[in-house]
Parts: sequence; C-alpha cells; structure tokens
Amino acid sequence: MVTFLPFAGYRPNLSKGEKEADRISPPYDVISDDYLKKLQSHPHNVTNLTLRQDADKRYHSARKELDSWIESGELKHDEDSFYIYEQTFDDNGTKRVRTGIVGILKTEKYEEGNIIPHEETFSKVKADRLNLLRDMEAHLESIFGIYEGLTPELNKKINDNARLIYIHNDDSGVEHKYYKLSDSEICKEISEQLKDQKMLIADGHHRYETALNYSLENPGDEKKSFVLATLVSSDNEGLVIWPTHRIIDTENISEKNAVKGISSALKTVEVTREEMESQLKDHMMGIMFRSGKCLLADYVGGDDPMWKLDTYVAQEKILKGVYKSDEGKATISYDAEYDSVKAQMEERKHDAAIILNDPKLQTIWDLSMIGKRMPKKTTFFFPKIWSGFVFYLMR
Repeated sequence: MVTFLPFAGYRPNLSKGEKEADRISPPYDVISDDYLKKLQSHPHNVTNLTLRQDADKRYHSARKELDSWIESGELKHDEDSFYIYEQTFDDNGTKRVRTGIVGILKTEKYEEGNIIPHEETFSKVKADRLNLLRDMEAHLESIFGIYEGLTPELNKKINDNARLIYIHNDDSGVEHKYYKLSDSEICKEISEQLKDQKMLIADGHHRYETALNYSLENPGDEKKSFVLATLVSSDNEGLVIWPTHRIIDTENISEKNAVKGISSALKTVEVTREEMESQLKDHMMGIMFRSGKCLLADYVGGDDPMWKLDTYVAQEKILKGVYKSDEGKATISYDAEYDSVKAQMEERKHDAAIILNDPKLQTIWDLSMIGKRMPKKTTFFFPKIWSGFVFYLMR
C-alpha cells in the first residue's frame, strides 16, 4: 500500500524586494562552484542549509540556521496541504508541461512491492545524507516518483482548486510554478486513489533509502517514517526521459584495440557521424572515437532481459569488458546533452563516447517490476526537481 499524504509544510515567506530565485535551487549535481556562490549570497537560499561549507559542523549548524528562519518568520507554516509543481519546458523544439503532486510518502522496504527502485545506489552517498537527516530532522529536498494516474474527474478538481503561490523562470528556459492545494476532501481523494497503486522511484534513490533507514532508526515515530516526494503520473505528457551518454578517458587501451574489442563483443558497422545520428534510433547505441571514427552497435544474445537495456550492455560489454573501468583502467563521465558530447568529441577531448537512445518508460517500468536494478544514470528525467519551495519538518 502506498501512503501519500498532505502535510503542514514550511515554505518561503518572501519579503519586499525578494524573489523566488533568492530562495530556491536546482539539485547539487548541476550547480557549479560559481553558481553556488551566487545562490548562497542570498542568506535564506536553501543551499545555505543543504550545501554548507563548514564541513565539520555543517549538520548541526544547518539545523540552527533552519530554526532561525522559522523563528524570524522567513518561513511560513501552512495547514495540511498538497502542493502542485508545474514545469513548462522545451523538449527539442516541443513545448511540454510536467505536473507533479508534492506530499509526504511513507517509506517502506522494497520487498513490500509497492515502492519500486530502478537504479543502483552507493552507500557512501547514503551515509552522508543520513547524518544530515539525523541532525536536521527535516526533509529539505524531494524525491521524484512516478505513479499510474488519477481519474480525469479528480484531476479537474485539482486544477480548479489549486492556488498559485510561486513562479520562477530559470536560466535554462524552464518555467516553475508552485501551487497550494488545501481542500481536505480533494486531498483525501488523492491519497485514496494512490493507496493501491505502485510508485516507481524516478530520481532520488539515495534520498529514499536514507529516509527508510532513518525511519528504521526511529520506530514508532510516525513523522519520521515519511519522505518529501513529488509524484508524476505515468501518462503525463511532460514526462520526458533523456539518455545519459557515457564518456571514456583511458591511457590503457588504444583506439585500435578498443574498436577490435567492441566489434568482437557486439555487432557493429562503421558509419559517418551524420549516419550515426540519423540511424541511431534503429540501433542499440552509437560509439564515437577520438579519431572521428563512428560505429553503430547492437547486442544479440543472453536470456536475461537486462541484455535488452543499452546502458547495461554498455556497462558490461564495453566499459567493463573492453575498457576495464571496474579495474580502474578508464575514467567514465556522463553527459545528458548530445550537442555537448559531440562538441567535446569534435575537439578530441576524450578517447570515446557511447551515444544512447531515449529510454522508454515502459522498459524501465517492466524491468523494475521484476526486481531488476539498472546501472546508475540509466535515466535523466528532464527537467530536474528544484528544492526550496517547501520543507517537511519531522519534529
């Protein structure tokens, strides 16, 4: 059973002359050092809580900082509400709108079969987040999940009753709108319709698993068994998934040997870059090399359905199999912007790049439902969920 509830959130109480941009932030992994300085120049920006520089004391000092914001009225305390988060953006020339419902999700073990992961996680990241939760007793950032959907009648009620509270246009052209929905009957109906559905974690696996571990540390404390979550319907027309391309740097294998190894592991054909771009959708992946050589590649074989997943084949057959990345013989980086990857390869900055197709939600859903975990960065859900619009305090 999925338990998704409204909550009494704390959110920015903007003073005269203050803008939404002064308080909110994109995720840490897309913030440069210079951008972080700009964000933190605003004293009540969320990054002054989540990305504090005083490393030794940052958890405890962040708790004191958050408390001071509440005491001084920089944050306002709402009645029990859901929040509606609407993002309007350009998807390769097509205008799209992605709408999510923000509430609190009760954590439970994956074995229960209701909350479904799709990517691998790493313990070091979870340990750091757990320390933050222990000291803050608050969720400042949201996980991103996908559920099956609500009835058209309920969606209409939500649209008619949600009240706009924030609007922000970011530098990448995404418009963020945040609404508050406080009608208790509509909120109850949302919770009721969601309780018998499955919820797939799209982004925030580390955050969810940390929240689960935290709840297990605090048995009987109901507030601490929930995590802040933004849930998007699987049929939402703005639910866009981009691929994350793999970039390879190595001093241990020549291009000639890499091409030979890849061609023995996969079915390949040499093409021009233009041909690779135009024909990629008909193949599992494309590969670009420093010299300008390009391949289209496919894998045939293996009974495990994971062998139909391009990121898994790339990981096992190319990154580990040819470049020995698991042995430290190659450095792998990631980029979801194809134009960025192409520009870097044209400048011969890297040894190779694996170019992938857009992931299909149905493939991700089907594999996840049978307990398969995909390699990290299999999916890039665009746009990212921003933080700072609302906090959930567990105390």
